[in-house]
Amino acid sequence: MDRRTLLTGGTLLVAAALSRDAHARSKAAVLTHEDSHFMQIAIDQAKKADYPFGAVIVRDGQVKALGQNSSKRNADPTAHAEMVAIRAFLSGHEPDEFKTATLYASGEPCPMCMGAIIWCGIRRVVYAASIAELAKKIGQIDITCRQMADATPFADIDIAGGLLSANAMQLFDK
Repeated sequence: MDRRTLLTGGTLLVAAALSRDAHARSKAAVLTHEDSHFMQIAIDQAKKADYPFGAVIVRDGQVKALGQNSSKRNADPTAHAEMVAIRAFLSGHEPDEFKTATLYASGEPCPMCMGAIIWCGIRRVVYAASIAELAKKIGQIDITCRQMADATPFADIDIAGGLLSANAMQLFDK
């Protein structure tokens, strides 16, 4: 391989990396002092769930909806904590209110839940345990919520992960 071919290939790799980042739609969310409080509420919801997953939707510093995985008791495989919280939110709020809400989840949202989060227009997600951590305890689809957000050219979403992760993962040991 000559130098010119090598340089052309290197230039293409750099251009591909830069263009990929130019389309990225997720941003690292800055955690606030309130985030730990609301994440603990999500983890408390997970303690009551069929599988240990809980979610909370917060708007203007107030809990607006709670969710816990209820896929067994409802015989509904889509009854993930995030989906339950989204449905609960919609029962008392207008969809436009999602735009100023934060969703807290004890586990990183799966592709189904992240798709719903994106379509609802929720612009901030904070989760405890990551897909990689969860996969060590329970089956997971190996697509992160950040990958989903980055593949969405029409929405920007702030994402923070790992908050109280150890607390959420302890629920799988019970």
